[in-house]
Amino acid sequence: MDKKRLLASLATVLPAQLAADLVDDFMIVRQDFSTKTLGRSSPGKFVETVVQCLQHLSSGSHDLKPDVEDYLQRRVEHEAKIPDDLRICAARMARSIYTLRSRRNIVHKGMVDPNSYDLAYLHHAASWMLAEFLRQASGITMEEAGSLIAQIHTPIDEIIEDIDGVLLVHADVSLEDEITLLLRSRYPDYVPLAAIKTSLVSRNSGTLGNKLRELVSRKLLFGNPKIGYKLTQAGVKNAGEIRRHLAMAA
Repeated sequence: MDKKRLLASLATVLPAQLAADLVDDFMIVRQDFSTKTLGRSSPGKFVETVVQCLQHLSSGSHDLKPDVEDYLQRRVEHEAKIPDDLRICAARMARSIYTLRSRRNIVHKGMVDPNSYDLAYLHHAASWMLAEFLRQASGITMEEAGSLIAQIHTPIDEIIEDIDGVLLVHADVSLEDEITLLLRSRYPDYVPLAAIKTSLVSRNSGTLGNKLRELVSRKLLFGNPKIGYKLTQAGVKNAGEIRRHLAMAA
């Protein structure tokens, strides 16, 4: 996820610090879902920041320590300046997240553990809300907004790990397959050559360059060292085949 681009877009509708808090809190929710980490306070913190964002959209200011329950249950739907999609839909989703966070932290013996699908819901709901705030951004193109929203909704991937923008492929695969999987996680965006080299730092740079040129010549990739590289449609199809093979071998 391109955090810098996301922050720049959100900062057109929210104060820079609130935009940063919203993205940081979302990334922790995403990380918790990815690692199946249970019982942390990240969903509550994300909702608290959402409330501050809604307050700012309504009045131009926000509480440092908002009363989350009171605002979401009694006040937000009367805030006429907030767009309906945020005022009603996002606010109700935020309240549902807060309810799960508060009421679903105990599992009784013999019951199906709800934590896995609770985490899935928390992540998907947070993704939806973040995308909705992004949809209110001004001064960005439809293509840019669409690209960022696609990144937000990228499924959690147990093969690809994103650590501060560095992509790690957790699979014993060839260099060609590693490049393909890496670029699939950023499709349809171009990935700069420097970012590919950083992610594949354990690979020989000369061999990496040769393989990129070969994949371009086979029309599985498009691009060059100046603009970066992205998968073609044939490359996307190939990535799907690689993933299916890995799933069958697991």
